[in-house]
Amino acid sequence: MTDQIAIGADIGGSHITSAAVNLRTFEILENTTFSAKIDNKASKDVIMQDWAKAINKSIESVSMQTKADIGFAIPGPFNYKTGVAMFEGDNDKYESLHNVSVPEELPKFINSEKVNLRFLNDATSFGVGVSTQGKARKCKKVIVVTLGTGFGSAFISNGVPQVNSNDVPQDGCLWDKPYKTGISDDYFSTRWCIERYFELTSQRVKGVKEIAAADTDESRKVFNEFGANMAEFMIPFVKKFQAEIIVMGGNISKASDLFLPKLKNDLEKAGLQLEFEVSPLLEDAAIIGSAKLFVNDFWNVVKNELPEI
Repeated sequence: MTDQIAIGADIGGSHITSAAVNLRTFEILENTTFSAKIDNKASKDVIMQDWAKAINKSIESVSMQTKADIGFAIPGPFNYKTGVAMFEGDNDKYESLHNVSVPEELPKFINSEKVNLRFLNDATSFGVGVSTQGKARKCKKVIVVTLGTGFGSAFISNGVPQVNSNDVPQDGCLWDKPYKTGISDDYFSTRWCIERYFELTSQRVKGVKEIAAADTDESRKVFNEFGANMAEFMIPFVKKFQAEIIVMGGNISKASDLFLPKLKNDLEKAGLQLEFEVSPLLEDAAIIGSAKLFVNDFWNVVKNELPEI
């Protein structure tokens, strides 16, 4: 039975969540989900120990002490082929892991005799996960965006993330592509919403939830502009990829009813008819997506396409 189960681990800036996933149904097994808080400024060994706290509980819950397959959904910069972390001071997280090989270091803290580790970008993992569920499961071409602290994305074709395909942007990423006076990450993130709201109201808020709750002309203007900007930016990528659906996740997506109508309308004006879905899976999708790395057919397709940054 354990050869049909893998552990998926979602690495965030301040926590890890792990769970056991049924590789036939892509469902998270009950009572296998565990989280641990992480100090991303801690030493290498402390971070590894804290990651292992959650993972070991998931391993124990499904008796994988003999052999554990663990897939990681982890943010970049990271060499996903080798498992070497490339975080530096500019990233303001996990600096002590710079040039550290996770496959060499982490198994020391894992309570299993044989440990296999595989890695996927966190936004890509989310994309793979949501493509196994809901509306996206029936679609060949799926664009996934995560809207929160940063702007994550994935282009999924027949369930497989596209990185080097001619119909996707370089590295299969959108966050670093030019837009207006900067890059898209500057505009499709929490910080843009906060700054734009401040420009309009001179009020400083902590997050998008407060802007949505304000329900004023100014707050509605923020979300309307967000939707218009996103449509303008996304149109060429949607056309080139011939996407059938856009699936959204992240904290900003929780306010989708405030910006999605404008986004849809502007895409329709550009002649684009496609489905939208706000995924309810959140971090569960990243866990499912990272665990899927241990489905042989899937791994054989993606292992040579993994980005090295």
